[in-house]
Amino acid sequence: MSISQSTIEEIKNRVDIIDVIGDFVTLKRTGQHYKGKSPFSDEKTPSFIVFPRNQNFKDFSSGKQGDAISFIMEYDGLSYMEAIRYLGKKYGIEIEEEEHSPEAIQKQNERESLFIILNYAKDFYKNALVNTDEGKSIGLSYFKERGFTDETIEKFELGYSLEQWNALENDAVSNGYNPDLLEKAGLIIKKEDSQYDRFRGRVIFPIHSITGKAIAFGARILKNVKNQPKYLNSPETDVYSKSNVLYGLFQASRSIRQEDNCFLVEGYTDVISLHQNGVENVVSSSGTSLTENQIKLIHRHTENITVLFDGDAAGIRASLRGIDMILEQGMNVKAVVFPDGEDPDSYSRKLGSMGFKVFLKENAQDFIHFKTKLLLDGRENDPIKKADTITHIITSLAIIPDQVKRAVYIKETSNLLGLEEQLLYSQLNKIILNQRKEKQKEEFKAQPDLLVEEVEKTQQKESQESIVFQEREAIRILINYGFNQIENEYKLVDHYLEELDPIEFSNPIYNTILQVFKEEIRNGKVVDADYFKMYKDPEIRNEVLNLISDRHEVSENWERYRIFVPKEQDVLTNSVYSNILRIKFHKIKKLISLNLQELKKETDPDKQTDLQKINKELKKAEAAFSNPLGIVVS
Repeated sequence: MSISQSTIEEIKNRVDIIDVIGDFVTLKRTGQHYKGKSPFSDEKTPSFIVFPRNQNFKDFSSGKQGDAISFIMEYDGLSYMEAIRYLGKKYGIEIEEEEHSPEAIQKQNERESLFIILNYAKDFYKNALVNTDEGKSIGLSYFKERGFTDETIEKFELGYSLEQWNALENDAVSNGYNPDLLEKAGLIIKKEDSQYDRFRGRVIFPIHSITGKAIAFGARILKNVKNQPKYLNSPETDVYSKSNVLYGLFQASRSIRQEDNCFLVEGYTDVISLHQNGVENVVSSSGTSLTENQIKLIHRHTENITVLFDGDAAGIRASLRGIDMILEQGMNVKAVVFPDGEDPDSYSRKLGSMGFKVFLKENAQDFIHFKTKLLLDGRENDPIKKADTITHIITSLAIIPDQVKRAVYIKETSNLLGLEEQLLYSQLNKIILNQRKEKQKEEFKAQPDLLVEEVEKTQQKESQESIVFQEREAIRILINYGFNQIENEYKLVDHYLEELDPIEFSNPIYNTILQVFKEEIRNGKVVDADYFKMYKDPEIRNEVLNLISDRHEVSENWERYRIFVPKEQDVLTNSVYSNILRIKFHKIKKLISLNLQELKKETDPDKQTDLQKINKELKKAEAAFSNPLGIVVS
């Protein structure tokens, strides 16, 4: 069958691209267009633009662009006709189809055929649940005992597979479906002398794509049968990869965006029970360990994940890697632990809708409190356990990409464990340094011909970038706060000029601005943002305009979680002290690098000795600056 041209035109005329894309991407209005984070790449700064006037989108991070139909095709890997069907269903437009012969159906793209046969199977299982004696007495009774209403059963399209060897296969073949496709879809199993339905005598949980198509099934047995697993899942196919799918995301996507949070649970029934109790922003990893791609799916909808754990401490410890993976993606993560013997399904039914929501709100804790409580667990006075817990937490902090978040968590850890922040930063830098070393080892293993010179070039580049960043920070602070009093003793600008003399900046623009400060201050003039706005050199004027903008945009979420980030003016003395130390530290490192290069080239023994003495003194200076900064040097 194919869709008539008149239906396609009606759908195109009805589609609103903001409405369509808004189901999958959080969009914010910016002038005449809307902006959000790319659903096709992992980015931190929104570069996905939707233009309502011409009903198009442009993703600057991946280069993808097009209309609403193109978006649906790209987002869920659908064909053109599948995208049209999805939009027709969304807008309540009846799909007019044109008849084709069975031969023409068989010639359709195999991927489209798999979607068709999987959704046929979904309907077959649904029908068996409510319209057969076996389905009603076994499958439907089970769902009712779990407390699932008819509306919930329909919402998740639950079903039942008859306890017969070939019930699905026989019905499918009689309706013209190809047995080979049934096998490719994972619905039947073929052996040398027989073939039979994969799922028999089990309740069925369809697994949906983000656009609502059945792409696989989970099946639970209700009897104690020897050598049979409790749950049996579809194998991976051309349309189903378990590491790229989250159970319940189709039903939860809108609620996740509205609540700006996603609850993550383990099982199918956990998801369904929570929905029925009014918590709809919930998904499951479909019986597999949490994967990076699954986290990225959630990240398209929200920055926040709350992981719900059963009361089993051993199982929780085994899941800690998942929390680190969430942090690594730059997301905010909280955890809720249920009482022993309870899970989200049982506890939501026990407490009821309102009680369960109150429980989730009152018991959600950030990952630091969660990890500390889990790992110490009554052994707070054991110094070895406490040291081990600190290492675990700092290891998690080391993978957080955002430095502002990392700093907030360091402060929280310091308060929680009663440790100096500087000690935690020192341990953090050790871990980061070790991680970099391990990464370099892996790179050498993967590319044995990689020369040492290439690594040195990379390190030099990173060092130069750090120098330029710190120089920029110095100029930014001077322009914004140069005439502020430091500890009520002297002006910040006088302190900077004294400490940085006779250092010259490597960036020509920043060096010029610094020289202007020196000259104009000697002439008794006030040098600030207003001074530079009128400066004759347009390049310097433009750079100053960039520098006088706010340092960070702190997420509103922090205050919502009762975490308050200090304003820069409140920590100005520390910022200045750290900035000057880092500039000098990087300059020393550059001198060490240049000295070592000379040492490698030098052949005269006396000159080599002199250079080695210089290197020793420089290393002492490096240590003098690195220690107060908590930087570990090799």
